[in-house]
Amino acid sequence: MKLEVKDLTKIYKGTNGEVTAIDSVNLSVEESEFVMIVGPSGCGKTTLINMIGGLDKATSGKVILDGKEVEGPGPDRGMVFQGYSLFPWLTVKKNVEFGLKMRKVPKEERSKKADEYIKLVGLEGFENALPKQLSGGMKQRVAIARTLANEPQMLLMDEPFGALDAQTRVVMQELLSKISRETKTTILFITHDIDEAVLLGDRIYVMSRRPGTIRDVLSVDLPKERSHECFVLPQFVETKKKIMDMLWQESQDAALDR
Repeated sequence: MKLEVKDLTKIYKGTNGEVTAIDSVNLSVEESEFVMIVGPSGCGKTTLINMIGGLDKATSGKVILDGKEVEGPGPDRGMVFQGYSLFPWLTVKKNVEFGLKMRKVPKEERSKKADEYIKLVGLEGFENALPKQLSGGMKQRVAIARTLANEPQMLLMDEPFGALDAQTRVVMQELLSKISRETKTTILFITHDIDEAVLLGDRIYVMSRRPGTIRDVLSVDLPKERSHECFVLPQFVETKKKIMDMLWQESQDAALDR
């Protein structure tokens, strides 16, 4: 097993008392698997992935990656967020090289590796462009290339395409699906977009309203090669409906709780 999350709980203490963000979450990700997490707004998805990434500390429970307990951030987990976090004064290539430079990878080697990942994300010809000269989708490609260039054991993605327009978003989904197959990278991806979850995921964890727990886990029965053409397949529609029904019920129950 690549990743195991065991009984993970996060409780925040505030002026009005304690708030449980997530409660006893258990999940797993196999080597080279693409796993999605969906859930209602405020259910703790980002809190969960931040704890897996080592950016936030759990109140109780464990995160185990490759048999070792996660105790903080590390190069074994690459994180991609909705914000691109590119250095505006650096070119595309220099942005992709940045992590390698910090690790003191020799100049020639990091240049070669940067070129490899720039090609992988389809940005050949833009090596010398600055972020301000790129579209949103292109900036996110740079962010993905920069993360992959460090060759993490696992990629953690928190709604990376959330700020993109609908058409660009589908293009990026197809690109990421292709990259995941070619690199065999293990990916855990958070989204509020049900179509995105079904299109990309091998399995989908559906979270409940706060405090977030795992309500269900669905396997996705789609071809390995994913594209927008999958949206009309019967098994796509069936899986989407199951998730929509669960999230609708969570929203209804949340309204009754108020």
